[in-house]
Amino acid sequence: MSVLVGRPAPDFTAAAVLGSGEIVDNFNLATAIKGKPAVIFFYPLDFTFVCPSELIAFDHRMEEFTKRGVEVIGVSIDSQFTHNAWRNTPVEKGGIGQVKYTLVADVKHEICKAYDVEHPEAGVAFRGSFLVDKEGQVRHQVVNDLPLGRNVDEMLRMIDALQFHEEHGEVCPAGWSKGDKGMTASTDGVAAYLKDNSDKL
Repeated sequence: MSVLVGRPAPDFTAAAVLGSGEIVDNFNLATAIKGKPAVIFFYPLDFTFVCPSELIAFDHRMEEFTKRGVEVIGVSIDSQFTHNAWRNTPVEKGGIGQVKYTLVADVKHEICKAYDVEHPEAGVAFRGSFLVDKEGQVRHQVVNDLPLGRNVDEMLRMIDALQFHEEHGEVCPAGWSKGDKGMTASTDGVAAYLKDNSDKL
């Protein structure tokens, strides 16, 4: 499994269904996220079991992603037409409804291979999530096995941590959440932080 943190997010161009419901043949990652942070998440298949819960969880938090200026992009090996059918299936019938973010069709498996999240036997993507900064660099990644649904709130926490670091220059200690104090990245900074906060860790 490759670690992409600290490296440019692999670019790709593929068919997709946009958050507006429009189907396009040439969605390009670099163009879509230029100058903006992004979350790229992979999931195994449309019309399956854990997957709709995750995609709906992302959709329910789209206002929070939008407030932070973050693009959200989902990727699976399904076609754009299957994505569209799933979007047009009501939630109460196993669909995801009109999710407000892009779903990319990785029918050739090139994207999941570029991000090294393809399951070696099943041929579908693991539940990989990648946080990309506004310069196009991967800053956080987590990959879950197929039965294990991801925590979308944790991704929001990581976005907050990255944006805090970018704004203030301080680093974010264990369990940091928006509103918490950061830590100066120095020996004195560590000592000062631990003096006041070690009992909360």
